[in-house]
Amino acid sequence: MNTQILHASCVAWQGRGALILGQSGAGKSALALQLMALGADLVSDDRTELLAEADALTARAPATIQGLIEARGVGLMRVPFVPQAEIALVIDLDQPEPNRLPPQREITLLGISRPLVLAVPQPHFPAAILCYLKGSRFA
Repeated sequence: MNTQILHASCVAWQGRGALILGQSGAGKSALALQLMALGADLVSDDRTELLAEADALTARAPATIQGLIEARGVGLMRVPFVPQAEIALVIDLDQPEPNRLPPQREITLLGISRPLVLAVPQPHFPAAILCYLKGSRFA
């Protein structure tokens, strides 16, 4: 089993995780909070441990930060969380999406490929991510 700790946040919908990548200040926690307000569960904020086994890529929080999320201007909050989720989607907040209908992209982490979505600075973005987790992308 391969493991790696990333500077990333992760939320899940019914066990399907969205791994949120980005540099400090990119909005990882803010997007996670928005997704949680729409019904997603927190897996991890700011640092996420990835585990690869066979074709599964699983995320979980390091023990010291389980159930904690930062809300800028509000503070560090303790919230309900799920202990792990299988990654279904990766979001890269450092790269803006230039296309209205983007091509399907992938990213490989620990030797496992997952769909990749780039940042969309629009109000619908969190809702679109949650819909992706509830279903899938068409074409």
